[in-house]
Amino acid sequence: MARLDMGSKAPAFTLPDAQGTKVSLKDLAGRNVVVYFYPADDTPGCTKEACQFNDNLRAFDRADVAVLGISPDGAEQHSKFIAKYKLRFPLLSDPTHAVMEKYGAWGEKTLYGKKSVGVIRSTFLIDGRGRIARAWYSVKADGHAAKVLEAAAALE
Repeated sequence: MARLDMGSKAPAFTLPDAQGTKVSLKDLAGRNVVVYFYPADDTPGCTKEACQFNDNLRAFDRADVAVLGISPDGAEQHSKFIAKYKLRFPLLSDPTHAVMEKYGAWGEKTLYGKKSVGVIRSTFLIDGRGRIARAWYSVKADGHAAKVLEAAAALE
């Protein structure tokens, strides 16, 4: 599994959001961006993580940082998840895992001693020049958004 290093160029992507609108990383050029990869909508850990990013969204906005969530789920699941928890940031669909693979967020993982292949919960803070400012792999969902916000607020 390839891992991205600090300072490396963030892999470009264009993925559909819950309405089917294409969202490209290049459209956010000049802004700091948080891209977080998660396994599935409306599961306990993913819900906690999404809600904590949502709860901190005003602070991310004040720091001029866009937040994007990416999972393999499609537009219909994303729409239901957004509506149920009143999420105010885009969720993007990567059903082929192509973008996840570029970021090292897809691969072998161990859960309760059992190996499987799937989404590795990962987050990337990308600076306005499109470079990786911070990368977190195999994160714990609870409390993670606050750590990302702290790192994002420290960016110039």
